[in-house]
Amino acid sequence: MSSRATRLLHLLDALRGRRRPVAGARLAEALGVSLRTLYRDIATLRGQGADILGDPGVGYVLLPGFLLPPLNFSEDELEALALGARWVTRQPDTALAQAAERAMTRIGATLPAAARLSIETTGLLVPTPREPPPDAPWLPTLRLGMRLEHVLRMDYADGAGQPTQRLIWPFAMAFMEGLGMLAAWCELRRDFRHFRADRVIDLVDTGERYPSRRHVLIKRWRTATGYGSDS
Repeated sequence: MSSRATRLLHLLDALRGRRRPVAGARLAEALGVSLRTLYRDIATLRGQGADILGDPGVGYVLLPGFLLPPLNFSEDELEALALGARWVTRQPDTALAQAAERAMTRIGATLPAAARLSIETTGLLVPTPREPPPDAPWLPTLRLGMRLEHVLRMDYADGAGQPTQRLIWPFAMAFMEGLGMLAAWCELRRDFRHFRADRVIDLVDTGERYPSRRHVLIKRWRTATGYGSDS
């Protein structure tokens, strides 16, 4: 977990909705923390008002009624978040779709009942694509590679369907109806290139950080191509 606050939220998510106690060891394994850290986090949540029953060796259960401090979103902001989350669930990135659903569930848990019902039943809908987008199991690797600024090894099919392998520095991914487009610096071509998502066969993270910052690459790409500029 990147921060203690994030870890506490994940612990609440793991406990919320369970009717039976969950073993501490099972919770610790699911959250990727030690038992000692888990016990400390449970004590912290109890101190913040969470009614968590249980003890080491017995298991833990969260009683209904505990809410995080309400988030100060306007109705327009809540509708925008709900609409955006629904759009994400239509994309071929299963992990990102699940993250969007978890985020909206967490936001809903902080809202009064009327506001929660409003976003759950909003009339702003996202159309279902005529043809489901092709499965893209490599998207989590791409997102992590962009986040960490890592070089990725890409297996790709060219226009003639011939396989090729590239080392790329990914910095942007555009989700468009029926076609996704990956923008990256290509070491083979020594230039910026745009790769069609439906031709990506696989991506592997090399673990190497590319010798530039992602925001610098985006600025250079915009200057060179004109993409993403306001003009």
